[in-house]
Amino acid sequence: MPAIKPFKPLDEKFPFDRQLGIAAAPLVLINLFMVVDSADEAGFLEAFKAAAEIITKQPGFISMQLHRAIGDSPTYLNYVVWESTEAVRAAFTDPAFLAKLPAYPSSVVASPHLFQKVAVPGFCTA
Repeated sequence: MPAIKPFKPLDEKFPFDRQLGIAAAPLVLINLFMVVDSADEAGFLEAFKAAAEIITKQPGFISMQLHRAIGDSPTYLNYVVWESTEAVRAAFTDPAFLAKLPAYPSSVVASPHLFQKVAVPGFCTA
């Protein structure tokens, strides 16, 4: 996946590109965005909105929520629910989406990772 630069995997041993090769459904994409220069925060939000306008119209998209860390930390967590890995792969290779990525400020570091729900008896259902 072409990514915002710099791009930092959450797990160096199992980067996002490898995750996209595994068939899974449904799943959640968690993307941590660190805005290294807080002066770029407004630009980050503008670029995020432009990219989200494309992503939210993609087949297999279910829902999205962006969260900001509390206090002075310009860290954001984006939580996106998808029908399948195939849908994520198609959305993140869509030329319209890829065209939005260069608008992210250069100080933004993105760390996407895919997850599935886990059943924990008595606490979480799958």
